[in-house]
Amino acid sequence: MTVVNRPQEGRAGGWTRAVTARPRLTLLLALLFTALAVVAGRGVADRLGSGGWQAPAAESAYATKALEKHFPASQPNLLLLVDSGGATVDAPAVAAEGRALARKLAGEPSVTGVTSYWDGAAGLRDRDGHQAIIAARIVGDESAAAKVLERVAPAYRGDHGPVKVSIGGPVAVRHELQTTIQEDLLRAEMIALPITLLLLVMVFGSAVAALLPLCVGIIAILGTDAVLRGLTEFTDVSVFALNLTTALGLGLAIDYALFIVRRFREELGRGAGTLPAVAVTLRTAGRTVLFSALTVAVSLAAMLVFPQYFLRSFAYAGIAVVLIAAAAALVVLPAALALLGERVNALDLTRLIRHGRPARGEPGAGWGRIARLVMRRAPLFALATTAGLVVLGLPFLRVEFGTADDRQLPASAESHVVQQHIRDDFPGSPGGAIDILVESSPGRAALADYSGRISALPGVARVDGPAGRFAGGRRVAEPGPAEAARVADGAAYVTVVSKGEVVDQSSQRLVRDIRAQHPPFATSVTGVAAVVVDSKDSIAERLPWALAIIVVVTLLLVFLLTGSVLIPLQAVVLNALSLTAMFGAVVWVFQEGHLSGPLSFTSTGDIETTLPVLMFCVAFGLSMDYGVFLLSRIKEEYDRTGDHRAAVEFGLRRTGGLITAAAVILAVVMVAIGTSRVTNTKMLGLGIALAVLMDAMVVRSLLVPAVMRLTGRATWWAPGPLRRLHARIGLSEGEPATPGTVPDTLATPDTPGARDASDTPGTVPDSPDAREAPDSPDARGAEDAGGGSRAARPGEARDERDEVNAGR
Repeated sequence: MTVVNRPQEGRAGGWTRAVTARPRLTLLLALLFTALAVVAGRGVADRLGSGGWQAPAAESAYATKALEKHFPASQPNLLLLVDSGGATVDAPAVAAEGRALARKLAGEPSVTGVTSYWDGAAGLRDRDGHQAIIAARIVGDESAAAKVLERVAPAYRGDHGPVKVSIGGPVAVRHELQTTIQEDLLRAEMIALPITLLLLVMVFGSAVAALLPLCVGIIAILGTDAVLRGLTEFTDVSVFALNLTTALGLGLAIDYALFIVRRFREELGRGAGTLPAVAVTLRTAGRTVLFSALTVAVSLAAMLVFPQYFLRSFAYAGIAVVLIAAAAALVVLPAALALLGERVNALDLTRLIRHGRPARGEPGAGWGRIARLVMRRAPLFALATTAGLVVLGLPFLRVEFGTADDRQLPASAESHVVQQHIRDDFPGSPGGAIDILVESSPGRAALADYSGRISALPGVARVDGPAGRFAGGRRVAEPGPAEAARVADGAAYVTVVSKGEVVDQSSQRLVRDIRAQHPPFATSVTGVAAVVVDSKDSIAERLPWALAIIVVVTLLLVFLLTGSVLIPLQAVVLNALSLTAMFGAVVWVFQEGHLSGPLSFTSTGDIETTLPVLMFCVAFGLSMDYGVFLLSRIKEEYDRTGDHRAAVEFGLRRTGGLITAAAVILAVVMVAIGTSRVTNTKMLGLGIALAVLMDAMVVRSLLVPAVMRLTGRATWWAPGPLRRLHARIGLSEGEPATPGTVPDTLATPDTPGARDASDTPGTVPDSPDAREAPDSPDARGAEDAGGGSRAARPGEARDERDEVNAGR
């Protein structure tokens, strides 16, 4: 008697028994975990920083700390913009008020290095003479400085007699960024949650099933907030990481829950009981979720190799949210499904929409037709899709790297307005110059010679130092009292004002030119341009390690899933191709300013240095997420039938709609994040949304089946030692076929144990190709063209596997 090879529904593994033995207790513990996470994560946003772009061990970081210690006035982070209205800043009443404000600020605790235009500081008056600056430094770390700002700002902001004061400077920009991000994140959640719930109802039909992914997402987000709150006790964490927590918490939870709930309902539809259906779901979809979580976590963990805490923060948040989401999907979800059983399909809210319409055909029939079409014209689809993706990525060749500044904020933000006035109206960009720390007690003559040489470099407007003011290679002003204050404790500092913008390419070249000088004393260069240079160098140095980690671990994990040598290589290359549109759009939109009006942002002409690294790691991990879902079902069918083309069609038919639904839902979440008023957050959200949609709708739907058709049976080849290794340690979805078994696609009602064809994964009843007899000319012709859905006969399946194993 012929036996149909099906998953062993009656056997529940140890993990299934563990999570379903006491499902109510499991759910109660999950509820307790969530409650504790709410308490532990309370106030996490207030403890997060808004910086982290600077490499902490870089030359610029050392010089910044040393200058802050010896010359606090050289590193102002608080700027009061004093506007005198119709009068000039030299009017007696305006000057008196300006000096009074400066004296009052100097008396504030934790404020030092106060200087102003009325104290004789050069460059602190605008060109028209109606605005002047009071500069100061708030000491302490980001958190302490923010608290001081909140305390002192109300006393200075607004009208003071004949002048009006606005507050800017780096500390004000960071504080406004943090506040804006928190407000935008709350708004994004309010946008994303109802839309996501509506989409889930449309996908599942059942309101009960639709709520399950949201529950998993809430557990993941709250748990990650608690993890980040704990990490703030030991290290710096960026406030931007909260955006990734929300996006991935909802996105991955929905991905994993979609996959598990869909497989559970599929098993119920085949006639399995509740617990056997949970067992099969965990043994198949559960393994895929585990692999997916590992690949995403590895992609995000690669950011730990970078020293900037901005990037490391995303690794902390990403790893935590991925692992918690996977744990909830593999523990909480099976317990809920064990309790719900058939009730998972309850509260079908789509019945009104379907009322009076004919019943839908076999789910996935459209994806099956797409797979057959693509494989029938595989070379055309492979070349056209690849060329299109490459063209979309070409703008990235024009990328210019810079740093985040006040222009991330809305144009109406106070600190942005102040900094824009300074850029437009003040000579020399106060606060944006290049500072040189000079050590080893240099003499006045040596400092004069060095300052003169620096002033002669291309792109230098002037040099101010203890030896006076220099321009064009010669001294243009003798030192005065202000220059004498540039020497203290055996050290000195020199300020170089660039002719270009604060962080443009000419200023970055100037930093390298200054560092190329070799004076007879020790020097360290800092300033905004120097920070950008050091950040770029740091990322370039560590980037190969990050890429190596991602590629090597991805290759290993996909090999363990598939047992193939070629599929892991395909996965890495195709995933990278899926990101080209995102990188091209980032440059075309955010660097070059196209669509800046509709999207409401200010283009800075460059891209913050760390953003492409972050977006690559996140988008690559999400692409692998979808890739694992598709490959797992293809591998399951190939193991069961041995028919390569039918397996590719089956995989796309079973997961095409699922992956697309998951991608659309995640894109909704990312677009909600992209509504942020902060440009970097907008770029992150919209860029990853584009990458996810391109991956699901172009790469997984068109490029993957085309490439797998071209590689044919060699897709599954591996040398003997690796085959034996995979047999011992590999994991895969489904049960392997055994000699003498008949695939489901050949089971008929007369075969013992066979079920109705509509429940058989290997057939597509509504497809004309599937209704044709396997030996009909049309069916054979379709198969020979690469699009056939005919299932392999038992002998053919074994012969094909033998040929693959022989290396053919």
